[in-house]
Amino acid sequence: MNKRRFKPLVIFSIVFSLICYCLPGCKNKTSNPQDTIRSGTIHISVDESFKPVMEEQIKVFEKSFPGTEIVAHYKTEADCFKDFYNDTLNRMIIVTRGLSIKEEMYFKDSLLYIPHWENIANDAITVIVNSKSNDTLFTIDRLKKQLSGLSNRNQTVVFDGLNATSTIRYALDSILRGQKFDSSVVKAVKSSQEVINYVAQNADAIGFVGISWIGNPEDSAQVNMLKKVKIAFVSCNTCTDSPFVKPMQVSILTRRYPLVRGLYYILKENYNGLGTGFINFLKYERGQLIFKRAYLGARMGFGIRNVKINE
Repeated sequence: MNKRRFKPLVIFSIVFSLICYCLPGCKNKTSNPQDTIRSGTIHISVDESFKPVMEEQIKVFEKSFPGTEIVAHYKTEADCFKDFYNDTLNRMIIVTRGLSIKEEMYFKDSLLYIPHWENIANDAITVIVNSKSNDTLFTIDRLKKQLSGLSNRNQTVVFDGLNATSTIRYALDSILRGQKFDSSVVKAVKSSQEVINYVAQNADAIGFVGISWIGNPEDSAQVNMLKKVKIAFVSCNTCTDSPFVKPMQVSILTRRYPLVRGLYYILKENYNGLGTGFINFLKYERGQLIFKRAYLGARMGFGIRNVKINE
């Protein structure tokens, strides 16, 4: 080959390679991924409200697929989102909402794709009282007045934090609806387990926790907790047969129980990696059965029907 023609060709190849390397689109297409849908290690952040059920999901998944490792970090919902935005190791979060349009556009601009998100189950915010308490019936209006300090000020209301948690966000959005907490009656502890412990030790306290912490009668630890606290009834505005209901699978799926929220995954992965494999597990039969056993409302139907029994 003529040396004069060869030299421009080499220069062109080098320049083209540099341009491709610098373009975000080229860099975003993962080359040589270290994981597949059935192998490797990923880090995820999980809303602490769902720690019991997600620990079970991860245990069964890793046992089913040797060579996989899901490293879960249990945090407040706000901290899960911080990880998702800022931690390059973080591949996925499990939280109680999906992405807003603004958030989708942010990721589309920065990653050149929108992280996938979807509902995988439904959860209930459970109101718990001390085992010695006979005060087990709550209306939404009463909860609103108590949280804002307008009634039952002798009762301490306990949450898993005073900000940044999904339970707090739910109470602000869906119970208080724009009003503020009265900090003289609302107490913050560090975790859902501490909420349960506080209510168990204080006869005049009520607490708010996710159903997976307290609602599984097949879990011996949760059965023991129910010797120390009670699950309260909350008013049902759509029921004709009973004015108050407990957070059970039927009442969650039919929304007869009013304090229901979704459970979502948000996955930052644009190839078929271990995040995709774990999500496929959660979305379909085996993962959904684990949600069902934890007494969450599984998104797959397993024959639960809304039946009226004639007495």
